[in-house]
Amino acid sequence: MRTTDHLTHPGTQRAFGKAKIFIAAYGALSAAVLTTVAILAITGHTVTSFMWGRSAAVLASAAVTYWLTVLAARGARGAYLRVRVISIVMPLAIIGVDLIPGVTTAWFAMLQATCALAIAAAAFIVNGSRLRAAFPG
Repeated sequence: MRTTDHLTHPGTQRAFGKAKIFIAAYGALSAAVLTTVAILAITGHTVTSFMWGRSAAVLASAAVTYWLTVLAARGARGAYLRVRVISIVMPLAIIGVDLIPGVTTAWFAMLQATCALAIAAAAFIVNGSRLRAAFPG
């Protein structure tokens, strides 16, 4: 099978569709975390600059990852490789930082962990054999 045959195969496009759903969920959950931080700040609760920065960064990474996934589904090998790396690194980075004692509150860490779960689910799809076969080499 040629590379283009793998890429246009319905199973490959279904896999990209599922990955996009999980990455969109990652984005929606990230937006919810940022919204929660904003509401807490507006209502006079204590939020740290770390919470603001982290929430915004995770949301930005979700937008970039979704965009790269769209490009990968169209055949961009570089975009596919970046999505593979991001989908593995982001959950580890999110959980790893949240496990450092005193860095953040428990509720914030829990909300961020839900984001990590969504992108981790996408990692299983984009690193699976179906999509790897679409981009051999």
